Amino acid sequence: MSALMLGVDIGTTSTKAVMFTVDGGIVAQHAVEYPLLTPVPGAAEQDPQQIFDAVLTAIRVTVARAAVEVPDIAARLAGVSFSAAMHSVIAVDAAGTPLTRSITWMDSRAVDWARRLRDEFGGHQIYLRTGTPIHPMSPLAKLLWLKHEQPDLFRRAARFVGIKEYVLFRLFGRWVVDHSIASATGLFNLVALDWDAGALDLLGLGADRLSTPVATTFILDGLAADIARSLGLRPGTPFIVGANDGVLSNLGLGAIQPGQVAVTIGTSGAMRTVIDTPRTDPSGRTFCYALTARHWVIGGPVNNGGIIFRWVRDELAASETETAKRLGIDPYAVLTRIAERVPAGCEGLIFHPYLAGERAPLWNADLRGSYFGLAMHHHKEHMIRAVLEGVIFNLYSILPAVESLIGPTRRIMATGGFARSRLWRQMMADVFNREVTVPQSIESSCLGAAVLGLLALGRIPSLDVVSDMVGSVHEHQPIPGNVQVYSRLWPIFEALPRKLEQEYREITRFQRDPSSPAGLASPEEQNA
Repeated sequence: MSALMLGVDIGTTSTKAVMFTVDGGIVAQHAVEYPLLTPVPGAAEQDPQQIFDAVLTAIRVTVARAAVEVPDIAARLAGVSFSAAMHSVIAVDAAGTPLTRSITWMDSRAVDWARRLRDEFGGHQIYLRTGTPIHPMSPLAKLLWLKHEQPDLFRRAARFVGIKEYVLFRLFGRWVVDHSIASATGLFNLVALDWDAGALDLLGLGADRLSTPVATTFILDGLAADIARSLGLRPGTPFIVGANDGVLSNLGLGAIQPGQVAVTIGTSGAMRTVIDTPRTDPSGRTFCYALTARHWVIGGPVNNGGIIFRWVRDELAASETETAKRLGIDPYAVLTRIAERVPAGCEGLIFHPYLAGERAPLWNADLRGSYFGLAMHHHKEHMIRAVLEGVIFNLYSILPAVESLIGPTRRIMATGGFARSRLWRQMMADVFNREVTVPQSIESSCLGAAVLGLLALGRIPSLDVVSDMVGSVHEHQPIPGNVQVYSRLWPIFEALPRKLEQEYREITRFQRDPSSPAGLASPEEQNA
């Protein structure tokens, strides 16, 4: 067996480690979950120590399992390369001890400061330079919130870092951040490849209170011998800093050629494509994040993916779910079979899946979900299918923004839990009116990290070799009749959120504070 590469993905719900051969085969893998902490409304935090322990455990167990197949695993392992979730913020003291938990992308407490950033503090100009849309998820918005809402903490913090920076500091004693994670902070100038002076000035921060930016292929060495021994690694094993999970998912799917689009639906979802130079959207609809100096990923994330299907399972189909469990059948498979009874378009029923607000392309945390067109001829099966279609319509809404920047796209590479459903895959082909392919690799971010690591170590000539590592398990062509139906419904789906922006704001204000008079927005909010 030739050299092996370990890809580690520090995700929102778990850390996964996967041992790959150089041709993309999986030798061993392990995942360790950790909780999301919500101590107050809007909070979404995690314990950095738990995540660090999860990283060590995932690596140690994966190496041990691989050693069963490859007895000389330590000698065969070329290196360890990292992927990580974006947008996290941890305040640390001078010794690197956390002063806060890890504030994740899901934390919405910066919502008011994100709005002020956009409306009062020149946020759009910062976005054009940094590529991170103005939203509460952004570390720029989080730091603005901390600066004004927790000023003592903001002053005491020696540094503000993300979760991968914290893990690497614990392993190597150095504060470094890869260009890819940095490009998702709203603080990083995409042209200069350094911290943006305007963003730092807005926060009153010096660059010395952030990590040192490095290329995604940057190699860290000097792992302490006792840590290496505990993980089953050689002390000299190189660690590649890697990139963020979104861009590495594109790489791990093999979607790095012009015209190829990666669509992921897990708990949330995203649509992304690769370009060769950084590019931002004049309307602020899309992100732009670094992969390498010649590979930049643009697209948009959505909050409302598979989590909406879970809501349907729990709230609309409890009896079907209980029956399925008694029979030992996957409840989701039962629900998709129910949805298949209904024709494309649900006979005029549309669902807007904004139960968790929304990011791309509207970037509006006040959006809320709704059925539109509900009539007496609609039944539960219509409501179930409309939810599935709504999730796909919502992802499709990002495509016009992307194509306005790069031109036409031709092929969808799809992954995530939804890809197990034939109905959802076909629905995507019909809504997007493009061929949909589901690659064989399911751990796309880990594979992307491994491929990037092989490039950093000089084991492969370019990222293009990933195309030989990614097989295809499903292909779907658009069904013309369904395409025609969806093309009629799409303008209605797209128009309503923009027409009801004020009403969304008012209902969200009512939900947050039902005691306010009639739940109406203040005159200042109405004029915002």
